[in-house]
Amino acid sequence: MALLITNECINCSACEPVCPNSAIYEGGISWKLDQKSFETLCNDHFFIVPEKCTECVGFHNEPQCAAVCPADCIIIDPDNVESKEELIIKKGKLDFIHL
Repeated sequence: MALLITNECINCSACEPVCPNSAIYEGGISWKLDQKSFETLCNDHFFIVPEKCTECVGFHNEPQCAAVCPADCIIIDPDNVESKEELIIKKGKLDFIHL
């Protein structure tokens, strides 16, 4: 399961530096994966790129972004549900490409 930042985000930027996969971007910023740039997913607040989010599986015992979020606005993304095994596979693939 990837995580999702809701509209309650206060743009404090606490989440961005703790993400081990560089999956969190400031609103309005394009994102990168394997040296390719993609259009922003949100203009109004920070967002999480589902293709890069592993919920910190393989790095930490809990998602670090949610742990540091003062607004408690980081939730499971219902449109990107993945098992722990799928997240481990995704982490392995991300280890081999440039984030």
